[in-house]
Amino acid sequence: MTWWVWLIVIVAVLIIVAIVIYLVRRQSRSALEAKRQRAGELRSEAEDSDLEAREREAAALRVRADAQQAQVDADRLAREGEARSADAQTVRAAAEERARRADDIDPDVDTNRR
Repeated sequence: MTWWVWLIVIVAVLIIVAIVIYLVRRQSRSALEAKRQRAGELRSEAEDSDLEAREREAAALRVRADAQQAQVDADRLAREGEARSADAQTVRAAAEERARRADDIDPDVDTNRR
């Protein structure tokens, strides 16, 4: 073989190697870009999940506050109920005392039967 045939073979091999290197780099860049895009999607999903978690935490706090308010209201109503019950007992005792005095005064009532 002559020197110019060797030169053509060497140039052809170099061109093939250059094409292979170009294709490998292009594929590598495409893979990197796909990974970047997937990472961006995951970050966006993470931000959405974080926002949803914060919304749920805020809702839970509101529910807890409502429950505490309901407990305060229930305690207030219980105290009011106790006060009204005590008041009713006082009124009942006064009514019974008046009825007893009326029986004592009434000549038609036999007070010895009690």
